[in-house]
Amino acid sequence: METLLQDVRYSVRTLVNKPGFTAMVVITLALGIGANSAIFSVVNSVLLRPLPYEQAERLVSLWENNPNIQFGSDLLPVSAANFADWRDQSQSFESITALVSASFNLTGTDRPERVGGARVSASFFLLFGVAPARGRTFLPEEDHPGRNRVVVISHGLWQSRFGSDPDLIGKTLRLDGENHTVVGIMPAGFNFPKAADLPSYFELPPQTELWTPIAFSPSKINDRLSRGYAALARLKQGVTIEQAQTEMTAIARQLEQQYEDNAGFGVTIISLREQVVGGVRLILLVLLGAAGFVLLIACANVANLMLARASSRQKEMAIRTALGASRLRVVRQMLTESVILALGGGSLGILLARLGTDLLLTLSPDALPGLEEVNVDLTVLGFTLAVSLATGVIFGLAPALQVSTTNLNELLKEGARGSTGSIRSNRVRSLLVVSEVALSLVLLVGAGLMIRSFLRLLSVNPGFNPHGVITMQLDLPQSKYPGQTERGSLFTQVIRRVETLPAVETVGAISHLPLSGGAQIDGILIEGRPPVSLAELSLVNSRAINPDYFRAMGIPILRGRDFKEEDNEQQSPPVAIISAETAARFWPGEDPIGKRIKFYPADSARHWLSVIGIVADLKDSALDAEPKPHMYYPYLQNPWSSPQRSPTSMTLVVKNAASSEGMASALRSEVWAVDKDQPVTTIKTMEQYVTEAVGRRRFAMILLGAFACVALALAAVGIYGVMAYSVSKRSHEIGIRAALGAQSGDVLKMVIGQGMKLALIGVAIGIVASMALTRLMRNLLFEVSATDPMTFVVIAVLLTGVALLACWLPARRATKVDPMVALRYE
Repeated sequence: METLLQDVRYSVRTLVNKPGFTAMVVITLALGIGANSAIFSVVNSVLLRPLPYEQAERLVSLWENNPNIQFGSDLLPVSAANFADWRDQSQSFESITALVSASFNLTGTDRPERVGGARVSASFFLLFGVAPARGRTFLPEEDHPGRNRVVVISHGLWQSRFGSDPDLIGKTLRLDGENHTVVGIMPAGFNFPKAADLPSYFELPPQTELWTPIAFSPSKINDRLSRGYAALARLKQGVTIEQAQTEMTAIARQLEQQYEDNAGFGVTIISLREQVVGGVRLILLVLLGAAGFVLLIACANVANLMLARASSRQKEMAIRTALGASRLRVVRQMLTESVILALGGGSLGILLARLGTDLLLTLSPDALPGLEEVNVDLTVLGFTLAVSLATGVIFGLAPALQVSTTNLNELLKEGARGSTGSIRSNRVRSLLVVSEVALSLVLLVGAGLMIRSFLRLLSVNPGFNPHGVITMQLDLPQSKYPGQTERGSLFTQVIRRVETLPAVETVGAISHLPLSGGAQIDGILIEGRPPVSLAELSLVNSRAINPDYFRAMGIPILRGRDFKEEDNEQQSPPVAIISAETAARFWPGEDPIGKRIKFYPADSARHWLSVIGIVADLKDSALDAEPKPHMYYPYLQNPWSSPQRSPTSMTLVVKNAASSEGMASALRSEVWAVDKDQPVTTIKTMEQYVTEAVGRRRFAMILLGAFACVALALAAVGIYGVMAYSVSKRSHEIGIRAALGAQSGDVLKMVIGQGMKLALIGVAIGIVASMALTRLMRNLLFEVSATDPMTFVVIAVLLTGVALLACWLPARRATKVDPMVALRYE
């Protein structure tokens, strides 16, 4: 221990006496360690840390599946009737619960507000093993119609809206025009489900703020056709997902035989963790790998610096050896210095990691799970310490072994004949340069592919013009607006008032806005074609719109006509407009104008809709998704058997020339002039929706690009440092060459040639490595091959150019060596 303390004190004094060298090493390491710690903090919170629920590994989600349905996801929502059968017949689960996203108009306070939440089974909170902070959760008898006017609120809503009122339990909240009694307040941090927890078609808010009982009605509990719920379950102790899947597959087959509406439908079970983090795992692992490459490049750079410094200390170490120091003691002394430098870099890296984590949270998309728990905690600190110690050993080992083999006699002989070594004779230093260039090229190629992919994505035509379009959502409570007439009247009044605002050009309205995550998938029947089974139904994305929607969104009508004000329930027969994809898929080679369709299972003859127009396709769920069949019908018509199927939620689409900030206030005022208790939510521009649609890809591209730029800079500095050191050690040789008649061009060619040889070897190795590693990114790319030749060529040329510049600077200095000065100095 005493000798170790001596080594530490000596190392600290040595490093303090070389402040420039020490600062360069510490900063280089801090960049690599800080980047790794910042990314690891996100990976730890999202991928490694268990979900914050009791025995979370036993939590699973259950979905329906049907290979005949092209829904954009293999995970289909569940029908209430099937959920009830799963709950009653399965033996693999301790408990099973259903839920669906919901939002509520909270009124009766100082201002109307739309609050995001969920309707859940009474067993929901028990399944997660989470007890309320105050009050209680739902009782089984409250999960029935008529007894479900109770609510549990989140800790955040309790604080923000009710000022942490300790007497809130038992008080009444007015939700969607009906009184609900507050029975419980959940602890801080519990807000399941939120946007990142379930597929986007549930349209969940970033944070769930309240829960009410799902309370299936008798008609709903027997409905197998309407699929709109999520199902979660807790496995019994000792039961695996595979065993549960086998049982549920058997149950699904029985239900398929019993009910026509279940034709072709099966069950998929996945762990809740996979459900939550599966979509971001690849992105985060790629970024963690990129950060690791940056750290390796930093280590290579520092190792080169240490090797150069070790060369200048060979005589010192030879004398220490001659005086009796063992090889182990010399190696330990050098490694002690390396570890101290690494710990210094790690300490600064923690600060950079903290700043980097904040930056990551700022750049990350809202739907990235676990963001609220990302921090530099003890796990991250332990990771940083481990990485720091490992890097200290990695970059310090080669210099330590080099100086430990120094021979005093050989050193004196070398000093007698002059230092004429070149970069060719230092294989370790050359290997480090080659490694830096190769690793940098891999990162640059990855970033280049992401950038090309992102640019391709941005160039995709979404099918509409988002410029100058602001949107707002209106969700009407059924208790106040029970039918088509009442809902249509309010929407019409609001639209007409908004149309009178200054700078407003057109006002459209739609039930599910493109790129908002919402979806309404319906089966249709085509007149004149033989009946088909439920599994063979033609599926479309159906949307209710007003006559000006296409004009407000800039969606061109390709054939036929647009809707008119006269296309309503009282004055005209039902009509529909279809997308080009719908026409091509269901009427190939035919003219669909005038054809008639109806929704399944609308049996009445009055529900046939005549196709009056065809519009261009649009991107509904994502910019990189294939066009899906769309069908639009007038919001003032109801093409359903049930009047309750008319839309209760509509999004106004306002084409305007004013700023969105001023327009938002004006829109709220016009809505409240019609109904003072009607909240206005989700006021956003269409450009924001487009931006959010590429959020994850932008996140990955920016970070990978940043890592690549850091790697490129470190590689350039590394090449420059090696060449500068080589020139300084070869001043005597260069002086002799100049004295013997070598021209500046000869010296320039010699120095640049040596450096470029290493760079080109690194580029060649990097290209081979990139062709293998970038294949892992295939799922992150859009219309770009993982081995895209243009990207590889451009990046290789770029890196070669940077390497050439890094070689040219010291080579230029070599040409200015004065032979007399060099020879006299030597």
